[in-house]
Order: sequence, then structure tokens, then C-alpha cells
Amino acid sequence: MVITYVTITYNAAQVLKRTLDSVLQQDYRDIVHLIIDGASTDGTLQIVDDYIRRSNAADNGHRIQVISEPDHGIYDAMNKGLRSLDGDYVCFLNAGDFLPASDTVSSIVASLSHNGDCPLCEERSGLQGDCPQCDLPAVLYGETDIVDAEGRFLHHRRLSPPEHLTWKSFRHGMLVCHQAFYARTDFAIATPYDLRYRYSADVDWCIRIMKAAAKENVPLHNLHMVVANYTEEGQTTLHHRESLLERFRVMTRHYGWLSTIAMHVWFVFRSGR
Repeated sequence: MVITYVTITYNAAQVLKRTLDSVLQQDYRDIVHLIIDGASTDGTLQIVDDYIRRSNAADNGHRIQVISEPDHGIYDAMNKGLRSLDGDYVCFLNAGDFLPASDTVSSIVASLSHNGDCPLCEERSGLQGDCPQCDLPAVLYGETDIVDAEGRFLHHRRLSPPEHLTWKSFRHGMLVCHQAFYARTDFAIATPYDLRYRYSADVDWCIRIMKAAAKENVPLHNLHMVVANYTEEGQTTLHHRESLLERFRVMTRHYGWLSTIAMHVWFVFRSGR
């Protein structure tokens, strides 16, 4: 089971090290880390070079690939990552965000162990995917903790995933943080980010992947654990109003005007109680 992390960077020297360190410290070997850099001019690439040296010295089995060239924004860079994908699942781990523990990836993979539900695998052990009747889930999703600019815990994310996530769940907001959403690579590659959106293409991407999974009747898997520490100050925080307007467009695209307006009225009512 190969897990790929994609980290998008541009002049991210101040926050990048904790992201790279959290991957470096993982006790799971089959990790690919794609770093898609937008031709940084600060110390970002030097930090990446040091990360590669330390990872090689640790002999941890991780593979690191770096692309550094100008791009047309974060989602264009994410699409570059999709075009370079390897492995079974992909997660986009932004610069500044980080994995919460050294056994995060091994715990994620362990959660996919069989529980005897498949008739062909009742007497077998191992991971889903060993058997043609046991498709790997289209999405693995978990919880998120919010941290400050120094990486210190602030609080659990206000929105949390439901027990059984579907594409319709996001009518109530982005219940799974982008950094806690592991997409199976075949679904991810077939679903590039829509570059018409500047701030909310990640919301649209998650919904479209879950829609594709529902169409093919492939399940989504709740990890029941915190899998990401998310830094509060991101592009959507810096451009809050534009992000909200764009997210409204995404919601109307997938759920229709009537449903979206009704849900936003409920949001206003709830926040005023």
C-alpha cells in the first residue's frame, strides 16, 4: 500500500519544515512525497534539499520527487501533482500543515485490514485489494485539529465528518478537511481540479470524487482518527469573502439553487441562536 503526499510550495520557508518533518518521521516505509514548487525565491528549495538528504540518510523507504517551475496558482500546481501520481492513495498536505504523529500513516493503512466481511477473504489476512471482490475504498477520511502559526494545538475543527460520508454530506459544509481526505489515485487522476475556482476548487474536487465513487458503488472509509493538523491562516482565510462567494457557486453547481439557499438560511439561523 503506497500513500502519496503532495505538498504545494511557493516561498514557504517559514512554515515548510514542520510539514516535511512530519512525513520524514513516519514509521511507514511506502510513502511517496511529491513537492510541487512554484519557483520559490526564498529558502524553500534549500529546506527541501536538506529534507531529501535527511530522508535518504534515514533509509526510511520514502521516495521524494520535486518539481520547481512557475505555475498558475495553487490548483494548477495540484493538477501537476495529479499528473505525477504514484501509489494507491493521495493526500494534499499543504505547507504549514502536518501529520499529527509518527504512526499516522501506519495507522491509516492498518485501518484497512479485513474484518471478515468478504466471503473470499474470511480465512485470509491482509489489506483490502488483495481480492478482486474487495475494492479499496474510493476515499479514506478522518478528523482534523487546528493549529496556530507556530504549530501549537488550538482546537478540534468545528466541522467534523459524519459516520457515513457521501457526496451529499457537503451540503452542510466541507465536513472533511482537504488535508484529511485521502483519494484513491485512479479517482484522483480522473478528477483534476477545476481551475475556474481560485479558492474553493478543493471543495468541488472532493464532491466530484465522492460523486464518482457513488456512481461506481465504491465505498468511502471513515478512519475514526485525527489525520491532519491544519494551520488556520490559509488562502481562504486571507480572502474570506471571495472564498465564501465562490463556495456558494460550488454548492449551487452540485446541489442546486433552492437547496443551497435553504441551507445557507439555516446556517444564518443557527449562528444567531
